[in-house]
Formats: sequence, C-alpha cells, structure tokens
Amino acid sequence: MNAVSESFLPAETAVIRLITAGSVDDGKSTLIGRLLYDSKSVYADQLDAIARAKYKRVAGDGIDFALLTDGLEAEREQGITIDVAYRYFATPRRKFIIADAPGHEQYTRNMVTGASNADVAVILIDATRAIDGQLLPQTKRHSTIARLLGIRHVVVAVNKMDLVSWDRAVFERIRAAYADLAHRVGIAHFQALPLSALNGDNVVTPSAHTPWYDGPPLLALLEALDPAAENGTAPLRFPVQWVVRHDGSSAQDFRGYAGRVASGTLRRGDAIVVQPSGMTARVAEVRVHDRALSAAVAGDSVIVVLDRDVDVSRGDVLAHADAPASVDKEFDAEVCWLDTQALNPARKYLLKQGTRLTSARIREVRSRRDIHELREVDVEGGTLAMNDIGRLRIVTRDPLAMDRYDEIAATGAFILIDESTHQTAAAGMLR
Repeated sequence: MNAVSESFLPAETAVIRLITAGSVDDGKSTLIGRLLYDSKSVYADQLDAIARAKYKRVAGDGIDFALLTDGLEAEREQGITIDVAYRYFATPRRKFIIADAPGHEQYTRNMVTGASNADVAVILIDATRAIDGQLLPQTKRHSTIARLLGIRHVVVAVNKMDLVSWDRAVFERIRAAYADLAHRVGIAHFQALPLSALNGDNVVTPSAHTPWYDGPPLLALLEALDPAAENGTAPLRFPVQWVVRHDGSSAQDFRGYAGRVASGTLRRGDAIVVQPSGMTARVAEVRVHDRALSAAVAGDSVIVVLDRDVDVSRGDVLAHADAPASVDKEFDAEVCWLDTQALNPARKYLLKQGTRLTSARIREVRSRRDIHELREVDVEGGTLAMNDIGRLRIVTRDPLAMDRYDEIAATGAFILIDESTHQTAAAGMLR
C-alpha cells in the first residue's frame, strides 16, 4: 500500500526542484529546516543565530527549524510564511532547490509563483487538524494548483503524527481523504508518509514509531525521483531569446539564435520549423561558447545556426518539422487570478508566453473552480477575483506556438499583465 510506485524509480544524479505547500501551521518551514539540518546543510553560525533569535518558539535549547526559512522580520514576528523562500542543499545522489510556500489564502499567488518551476509538490497535512479525515481548504487549493501546474510528483506528508500518538488509524483516514481529493482534482498518483518534522521522524531516517509504515523516509523518496528525464521524451521546443550577430560587414558574417532547449533534443542536421511563421530549415550547428555540439537536450542553453537565412526573431519557437506545436490566436486556458483588481473583460491585457509578448483580450469567462466543492461553477458577473481559479477564452493579436500545458509546460504557460498598471494579473495554463 505504501510501497514506492513506478513514478519513484531510482535514477542518476539530477537537480530536483520541490515546493512545500499546504495550510497555515502545517509545518512546512519546520520540515525544510529539518531537511537542511539533518542533511548537514546548515552552517554553525546559522544555528547559533537562530538559537539566539528573539522570535524563537521552541523551549530550552531546541532548534526552531522554521527560522532557517522564514527570514523576513514580519514572518518571524508573526510566526507565518509570507513570501516564497528558496533554499538549496545536496546529498551524494541529488541536488535540491526547495521553495517554501505560504499557507495563507492571501498569499496563494506566491504559492503559484513558487510552484511554477517545481518538479515535486510536498503537500503537508497537520494530523491534529485532520484527525477525522477532513482536509482544510488550503490543502485542497494547493493540491488543485499543483495539478493545474502539471506537477507530476506529489508527496503527502502527514505531519505532527507524534501529537496523535502515531495512531495508524489517523494516518489511514487522512490518506483515504487525500486519495479522494486526488481523484477529484485529477492527481494520478501520490505517495503518503507519516512523519514529525520537529523531531525528525521519517524525514531523513526511518522512525521506530511507525513499524506499520513500509515506505522510505522523505529524503530517500525524493532522491529516487528523476523529473529531468521526462523532458527529454517530449517534442523539441526551443524558444528563441535573442539573435546573435557579429562580423556583419564580412561575407562570412555569423548569425545564430540563442536560447534554452525547453523540451526534447536538438541535433545537428535536424529539419526544423520556425513557429509561428512556418518557415523551414535545417540545423547546421549547435554551439555553446566556442565549441560545437552534436546535440543539446532539455535544459541546455545553446546557440543554433541554421543552414539558410530565414526570418527568426526573439519570441519565435524552433520545433522539429515532423512534430510542430499548434499555432492559433484564440484558445481556452485555466488561470489563477493574481491581481487585487478583479478580472475585467473590458480592460486591456498583455500576454507573455516564454519570450513572446503580445496583446490579448478576454472573450469569455467560462467557469470558476469551487475549491470547497472541487467542481467548476458558473461565474457571476463574468469576472474572477484574486486567488480564483477559472477557465477563460482568450484572443491574442499575434498567433502563438502552443502546446497543452500538461504536455509541454514551456509553450503551454503564460502570464497576463494589466496594460495600464503593469501588474501581473494572472498565471495561465493552455488547455
């Protein structure tokens, strides 16, 4: 029942980006602090500083692990996480980039920002507040956002099990409740484990308190993931960041296209199509610094030289000619509304997708997702308020090369910017 599923198979060394999410006081910051401490990633002067901190909330000589991530004065004073905090640590098998997301509904947009680049979501649940299997609204909201953002690996950490005497029945009720939530929001699989972030049980080392749990501790579970391998199997998408020119007065002048391979593999000799224009060419060279490569894979930043002169500009996308993206100016998308000003279809918005920027308008607000009922409902007044999740019909001035977000995030994600205030209004996923 708790054995590692096929999505958690061992893999070679990789960088894993993860986010901790959940409701207020579920112990997200404490868990990250414990991971850092037990993996020997905290310097002695840091430990000394938090031991003397005036906002320490642990009695005696104990370490308040939350202070390792809650760095803002307001966070330490109030005992809450306000902004996303990033921390880095490494083990012999993996390098980790951890984002600690706020639990308050007011800061949901911060969670969206932190989760947008995450490979793994660790959803924390306070066992003392879900003892009867009733999940809190923010647990539902953050799980829904993790699904919308296409995070394929979800780990459910049932925290503070020491406060319910390591009762297996409590853990099973919570696990069953989350299984129902996962089914309703579309999370295909998840791994649940009981732990105590404060005491370190099942965080880095197995706990003697859970002989009934036959899965690995959290760190071993995370080390077994390999999200990077998934990007290599997707079709090629290479968003052009800028055009590189030099020796323009020479007959042997150089023109290349710099960017980062978002998905797939780019090889010398590949037939490619420039989107959205549809012009075709072949890859003459793939270069990095002063040397040529035979191929580049997802995550590599390179310069591409084509075998003939075609019109390629910043914002264009290079794709394999036999597996191009869709090109359109009108589409459906799910968005999380981030602006304090509600969506107004009469306002002008800018849409930024990768390196392309164009104007856009909202043709229709189709529905809003009710977090409590976990279903789509009709929208009153044709608008969305801050932190609402809804489905829109959007029309853009220029055609976009796009994919479904759950297939290729690089060409399936975008943001809406209010043209008059320049505030980021929404984060969107193409469907």
